[in-house]
Amino acid sequence: MDDPTGLRRGTPRLIATDLDGTLLRSDGTVSRRSVAALRGVAEVGLETVLVTARPPRWLDELADVVGARGVAICGNGAFRYDVARQRVFRERTMARDVVTEIVRDLREQVPGTGFAAERSTGLAAESMFAAIHDHPEDLVTTSEIELLRDAAVGKLLARNPHLSDEEFIEVATQVVGDRAIVAFSGAGGLAEISALGVTKAAALREWSDELGIVPEEVWAFGDMPNDLPMLQWAGRSFAVANAHPDVLTAVTDHCPGNDEDGVARTLEMLLDGLGP
Repeated sequence: MDDPTGLRRGTPRLIATDLDGTLLRSDGTVSRRSVAALRGVAEVGLETVLVTARPPRWLDELADVVGARGVAICGNGAFRYDVARQRVFRERTMARDVVTEIVRDLREQVPGTGFAAERSTGLAAESMFAAIHDHPEDLVTTSEIELLRDAAVGKLLARNPHLSDEEFIEVATQVVGDRAIVAFSGAGGLAEISALGVTKAAALREWSDELGIVPEEVWAFGDMPNDLPMLQWAGRSFAVANAHPDVLTAVTDHCPGNDEDGVARTLEMLLDGLGP
């Protein structure tokens, strides 16, 4: 069988995929085809890992996708999560003084900015935080995010309803400077702030090292700028057709969009190539 995509070249040992906008369809669901494809590659012995900006609590509903061996790197690399057992077993958090300084400076320089914090214990948010998604029942609300002392911050969220998405991300990046990493996953103007060195790429590299897997043995799928470090690190990188322009120009390969099950289609071709 002809293989115009070259998918049989250099069979991977690990498949890493982003969720929203990549594996998941635009309505947030995962198709049966995608579930079957991920299970298929796991059954032939390939490692699979979900790599997402989502917090741990938003991974539980996807337990069937990854099965008993399911591991997710979430919070843009801040948390490593055992999906089946619903537990965080590795976290990279921000220093408390850095969080306090960044919040203070953004308040002063970008008035009207609200904050929330993703922690291994759940989300904490200021009462003024302009949340995009429904708050969980266990939400901790406070007037000052700096006063949260019960858990370390894995990812600081900032949003300003008075600026456009692009304007706020740009100014937030300038204010934060070299104290932390500001990422944008396309979630309605949220500046997602993590500790220095904490990215999807760094967390995936660490997990791969523990498994004895090198970058050339990794295939990664993504769609947004926060995926770029991971995509540039992996041996082969796939952008779904609906990806951000910066991502489309930075990858080694392309596949159909998320609503066309592009990840699943690519993995099916890989499995066909591994067949007898």
